[in-house]
Amino acid sequence: TDPSVKAIIDIGGQDVKGISIDTDGTVKNFAMNDKCAAGTGRFLEVMARVLDCPIQSLAQLARAGEAPVSISNLCTVFAESEVISHLAAGVSQANVAAGAIHSIATRIVGMAGRVGVEPQVVMTGGGALNGALVDALSQSLHQSVQVLGNPQVMGALGAAVFAREFAQKQAAQAIV
Repeated sequence: TDPSVKAIIDIGGQDVKGISIDTDGTVKNFAMNDKCAAGTGRFLEVMARVLDCPIQSLAQLARAGEAPVSISNLCTVFAESEVISHLAAGVSQANVAAGAIHSIATRIVGMAGRVGVEPQVVMTGGGALNGALVDALSQSLHQSVQVLGNPQVMGALGAAVFAREFAQKQAAQAIV
């Protein structure tokens, strides 16, 4: 546990979580998305597919956008239709990708505000592999968002550590 970390934003395949934590690592507040797959890894996958862009290249495409368009729908299905409409209207793929990334950041910042995010913020989950999303969150939160190595497995590692500590406590109690 790093006592300087005060908040975690976790973007998984099907959910987004905002967590504020105390210096000892205990959860102070928690919020989870409640609008289907909006702002999740699935949302990123759908956007990449509609933009005919490999998911690994979505950040690069979004960074090339100079005039991000607004993606206002919260639902992934409706956002997909909105993206298709923008593309049909002649908006560049880069500006649509940038708009999609900014829309996710805006949704996450709203959720983060409900839990009281303060510096230092760490981003975990597969969404943290998208550098454009990390940058957009940093800009929207007006603070640096850190990403640790292998962010896509941080939740699993945390669960494993918790399980090990729990098992050790159970074993110690059985001996007494």
